[in-house]
Amino acid sequence: MKNNDIEKHFGAAIRSWRNRRGISQHELARRAQLQRTYISDIERGARNTSLRSIKKLADALKVSLQMLFRF
Repeated sequence: MKNNDIEKHFGAAIRSWRNRRGISQHELARRAQLQRTYISDIERGARNTSLRSIKKLADALKVSLQMLFRF
């Protein structure tokens, strides 16, 4: 796996779960207490996000941490 492949896979997982939940990036950002542009960067694979932010995203999406890493 290349250096940024995990970020791209993780970002795709976040986008997929967000779409399954039927919420916008703005709504996910609000629920996770993160900036909308930060969510966009994560979904594009442009961010190497922190464990704290990953936990916030999992909670906001109502999925387990493990589910975010199934790709």
